[in-house]
Amino acid sequence: MLTSLALIFLLGLAMAALCQQLCLPRIIGMLLTGVVLGPYALGGLDPSILAVSADLRKMALVIILLKAGLSLNLSDLRRVGRPAVLMAFLPASFEILAVTLFAPRIFGISHIEAAVMGAVLGAVSPAVVIPRMVQLMETGYGTDKSIPQLIMAGASCDDVFVIVLFSTLTGMAQGGSASALNLARIPVSIVLGIALGAAAGCALSLFFETACARGRCVRNSTKVIVVLGVSFLLMAVEDRLGGAVSGLLAVVSMACALKLRSPAFVSRRLSEKFGKLWIAAEVMLFVLVGAAVDVRYTLGAGAGALALLAVSLAFRAAGVCLCLLGTRLNRRERAFCVVAYLPKATVQAAIGSVPLAMGLPCGQLVLSVAVLAILVTAPLGALGMDASCRHWLQREAPQAPGRTEAQHEKGLSG
Repeated sequence: MLTSLALIFLLGLAMAALCQQLCLPRIIGMLLTGVVLGPYALGGLDPSILAVSADLRKMALVIILLKAGLSLNLSDLRRVGRPAVLMAFLPASFEILAVTLFAPRIFGISHIEAAVMGAVLGAVSPAVVIPRMVQLMETGYGTDKSIPQLIMAGASCDDVFVIVLFSTLTGMAQGGSASALNLARIPVSIVLGIALGAAAGCALSLFFETACARGRCVRNSTKVIVVLGVSFLLMAVEDRLGGAVSGLLAVVSMACALKLRSPAFVSRRLSEKFGKLWIAAEVMLFVLVGAAVDVRYTLGAGAGALALLAVSLAFRAAGVCLCLLGTRLNRRERAFCVVAYLPKATVQAAIGSVPLAMGLPCGQLVLSVAVLAILVTAPLGALGMDASCRHWLQREAPQAPGRTEAQHEKGLSG
């Protein structure tokens, strides 16, 4: 296992640096490292690493979600309002509709099998999108109109909507029927996730304040460990309750509550520390996502899969544009939102093989199209966001901390 970890970190960082020198997103180098080291190519990773790959990817995603929540400006998020709610389900619904309509004509499958394929393809990748939105918030690009906050909020809920819908559709494909109770789980999961996370954040803030009032101030490094532990518990609650609570939203909500109830310098210090953890977590996340990709299936997808992907992404873009009607965003800013909602990776890697494992006739085809979607849209979306953010978004200069606050941070750092 140690050799595998060494390969993941060293080769992942080396390939990321190489791609950066070639003016390509670092994520491409990490994904390629995973594909090459994965079990479907050189087989350079220990089976024990692959066995816990899903859990390691969740841990990495939790780190960037915590940093995202600690970086969010809640007043900006409230200002976004309606478009953020629509972005949580409308683009994915448009894409699923497109696949349901066109996949039977291209591949000769039934409409319910096409809907299952659409649910696999419909989710945006928070692993690709959220780190870039956090970076934009830190550098001030698009923050005057809350564009990163809008995209990040929508992407966090998008996955909940798609995964619940996927569970319902696979049940129908196996001979079941759609249940109103299953569909009602979507808003319930979102609301319960936000409520549980907010309660956990308030409890942590009260714990830290009480300890400090008693003269036993908790070091920031210790706070990071405690917050991580509670975050993992929230993710475990989601698994234990079968998705009845959104763990990802609970983590973001907890971080937002911590920021709201803590002094500004405390939340900033925590955000900085999670940013440092993300350096290692990012490599782990994307290399393992790449390792989950079986490139052999792309050969069987053919030109039809590329055509279907192009049509579905066009429908998805139309859904994003519809969500942004009536907003203050100009054409370039709306185009950036479209590009930011293209990448697919984590969800497709996680559920792309499920229909095949369930024995559905469309399983092999769904996996082939899912792999192709990762290989095409993850680099395309990452390249598009990196290339367009500085040209299509206006920059708002970040405010520096005051002298007293900076001195207080220095005194309490640890």
